[in-house]
Amino acid sequence: MGKLVEEFDAYRTKMNDRIMETANTNIKRFFALDTTSYADGALDVKTKEMLGLVASMVLRCDDCIKYHLGKCHEAGVNSDEMNEIFMIANLVGGSIVIPHYRRAVEYWDELNEA
Repeated sequence: MGKLVEEFDAYRTKMNDRIMETANTNIKRFFALDTTSYADGALDVKTKEMLGLVASMVLRCDDCIKYHLGKCHEAGVNSDEMNEIFMIANLVGGSIVIPHYRRAVEYWDELNEA
């Protein structure tokens, strides 16, 4: 795994653990809702992660983008599919998404080096 991926995963785990140390019931429920919403249902995990990635790019959340890129990679999204996901995100979000697109491509490339 590359440096970007390792650093992101370590920081996310560390801070999620820290948050859960003092989280109230509503925060814990929200985190659980987020996790269970991406489970198989009428839509499969792969489709949900692709949707999450597009939404994250349009909303311009780099942490969310990295998270969903990792989940897409785990779900078996290939580079041709990823290029179409990126195209849809840029189409919906407009040119303001381009800087996030650059960082997403860099992160995707690192995921695929492993």
